[in-house]
Amino acid sequence: MTWRVLLLGGTGEARRLAALLDADPGFDVTSSLAGRVARPALPAGQVRIGGFGGAAGLAEWLRTERIDAVVDATHPFAAVMTDAAVVAAGSVGLPLVVLRRPGWTEGPGDDWRRVPTLEAAAAALPGERVFLTTGRKDLAPFAGDASRWYLIRSVDPPEPPLPPRAHEVLERGPFTLDEELALMREHRIDTLVTKDSGGGLTSAKLDAARELGIPVVMVDRPPLPPGVVPAATVDEALARLTLGIGGA
Repeated sequence: MTWRVLLLGGTGEARRLAALLDADPGFDVTSSLAGRVARPALPAGQVRIGGFGGAAGLAEWLRTERIDAVVDATHPFAAVMTDAAVVAAGSVGLPLVVLRRPGWTEGPGDDWRRVPTLEAAAAALPGERVFLTTGRKDLAPFAGDASRWYLIRSVDPPEPPLPPRAHEVLERGPFTLDEELALMREHRIDTLVTKDSGGGLTSAKLDAARELGIPVVMVDRPPLPPGVVPAATVDEALARLTLGIGGA
């Protein structure tokens, strides 16, 4: 029997899990991407791009496509999608696995200021030349700041409103430590703002900030829905998925 799996993704972990499922004849995997990036890195297997229309639309899609299980491997800050996945899977009676890599941990030599929201980050900036790595759609909280200079890095052009004094860099990571050091030195960065995304693909900027003695304003993750205990690794998610389907 072949089990049909919807994989909500876009992260590196989602692509790794999609490759494992696609290589297993016991699974038929469809990855769903939000479509926020013009040229996304496509996973193995079938791919759909775009939203579902909320939890109700997702539930209807799951029924129509006769899905057997759902894996939410979206970005740790994609709280709306995770909430919809929990509600939709529950309403259809399907097993759901939430895959979330662990967040970053402050170490010796780090100067982190944790804040709960982007708005709080904008209100707690210690420097004058700020490196924003929060994503191209999360810049509005900083748009009213005309006193600081901002370096904004994203894959696609950032969406307005933007800070009046901003310089855009369009690049796709991952970036090495040397690349991050060179960028921060070139633009005389004295503050880094980032989300607690976790993982090793984007952590070089934190290493560079530590080496340069730059404070980091770290935006905490939104909480998971009540009762959700995430899988921390691809292997753990695959094991839970197999167990969940087997017990369904």
